[in-house]
Amino acid sequence: MGDQVDRLAAILREAAETHHQVYRIVDGEDPDWATWYADWLVSLSKLPEVVGVTPVRSELVYLLVRSDKEHTAQHPDEPWDSFYAARILERFPAAAS
Repeated sequence: MGDQVDRLAAILREAAETHHQVYRIVDGEDPDWATWYADWLVSLSKLPEVVGVTPVRSELVYLLVRSDKEHTAQHPDEPWDSFYAARILERFPAAAS
């Protein structure tokens, strides 16, 4: 599963960089960031290929928000992108096999 986590983490970093460019006029500020990320990840990235399914956008929004809340609360040593990637792949275990 480590390779998939790395691949998905790279996709999440790409989403973050793209989001920051799109929202550069407000320095990346977007209270509804998870909706933007989910739409981009499902429609314009290789996330469906990595997880083995095209997630429903609303489910991905939920996973992103939940991952963000857990990462903020737990303060793990793990970078945010790897942390989120692992949680997303836990939800879609077929991708890890």
